[in-house]
Amino acid sequence: MACTLTACAQQKSDQSRRPNVLVVMADQWRTQAIGHHGDPNVQTPYLDALATQGIDFTNAVAEIPVCTPSRASFITGQLPLRNGVFMNDVQLDTNAVSIAEVFRNAGYATACIGKWHIDGSGRSAFIPPGGRRQGFDYWKVLECTHDYNHSLYYADAPDTLLWEGYDVFAQTDDAIRYMDGRTGEEQPFFLFLSWGPPHDPYHTAPEEYKRLYSAQDIQLRPNVPESRQDQARRWHAGYYAHCTAMDSQIGKLMTYLKDGGLDSNTLVLFLSDHGDLLGSHGEANKQQPYDESIRIPMIFKLPDANGVGAGSREAPIGVSDVMPTLLGLCDLDIPEPVDGHDYSAYLLGKTTLAPDTVKLITCVQPYGQWSRDRGGREFRGIRTTHYTYVRDLEGPWLFFDNQTDPYQQHNLLEDPNYQALATSFDRLLQARLAATGDEFRPGLEYVKRYNYPPLDETETVPFEW
Repeated sequence: MACTLTACAQQKSDQSRRPNVLVVMADQWRTQAIGHHGDPNVQTPYLDALATQGIDFTNAVAEIPVCTPSRASFITGQLPLRNGVFMNDVQLDTNAVSIAEVFRNAGYATACIGKWHIDGSGRSAFIPPGGRRQGFDYWKVLECTHDYNHSLYYADAPDTLLWEGYDVFAQTDDAIRYMDGRTGEEQPFFLFLSWGPPHDPYHTAPEEYKRLYSAQDIQLRPNVPESRQDQARRWHAGYYAHCTAMDSQIGKLMTYLKDGGLDSNTLVLFLSDHGDLLGSHGEANKQQPYDESIRIPMIFKLPDANGVGAGSREAPIGVSDVMPTLLGLCDLDIPEPVDGHDYSAYLLGKTTLAPDTVKLITCVQPYGQWSRDRGGREFRGIRTTHYTYVRDLEGPWLFFDNQTDPYQQHNLLEDPNYQALATSFDRLLQARLAATGDEFRPGLEYVKRYNYPPLDETETVPFEW
């Protein structure tokens, strides 16, 4: 291919406007929990179809696997020590150059529906129109909730509104109404639909989806220790129920785009902000460098008028790369400073070489009782298609061959035959840190340096629900 999506669309049809963009983000959906990616338990027929019809990045990662920092990287295309967001419940600088602002300045209508979690003013606080909305105009948002069946939100007034029923379904319906209301408009849209599940609590999906999964039938990954297997099976049953419920809404969105004729000029991206350990390595939730925590789904569905064939891409890609890649696909200039890379040429098959082959993974400051109780630690690491190498503040910590050891059960740092290779990866990591200006200091030093509020007894930024 020798054209961007915009140019291809112009060649294929009389449309001269840039493509619409629909980004759907889940919270805590690990890439392993998709049928197409090999999970023997979960039912995700619509995501399976999306992965086979679109461009599936099979080694996508959340460079910092926790909600607020990962979402800030999506919005800005920057790494956490650049945009200043490395813990939950802090505010992204209102002067940041955001993805929505770039699209809006290029003539797009912008819309955000669902979870935000980058404002830091309280999880149920009203976010008024202006800079704190980071360039989004249409707005039906709550900072954060995990009560998916009694989910509140705000529009443009400080009056609380309620999503009826399971919020994923109601938010999806609103996204369809938004797109339907723009039928016939010449102005393209950039729509960010942000779902809260499958983040725990795991057992709150609609009953019809919970009935699909029985804990006793769950086949666990072999890296779940026996001591946590009963609990992990219960977690998985509820988690998968959320996944299948959400998958149905992927189907609803794709059907709407096809039936309404929008599929010919709409770029769709499905991704998650980070993964979920769900008992793997004896751990829960995220903030760890293991694949269940850092690897995420990232599936691009190009406009049908584009003519680029479906397929998978193996090169590692991170959340910070999403902003420049979407802008590249839409033939828009990428602002400075952006840390992420533009993968559009690689995605379109114009080159077989990815713009980056190493992803830096980070935990600047571990926090929360669940993290402290499980030995959470600061780390810096690199993830390639083949290896994961990680240091903590004490020195080398983990080294895995992800191809021969996909469940990361054998730490190669304990094998003398791999010392030379480990040394080369350590040099590569140090070079990456130097290139990004990361001194890799204790987390509390960064908390002070970035003027974060005093942390509570679990070293968490205090917040109100």
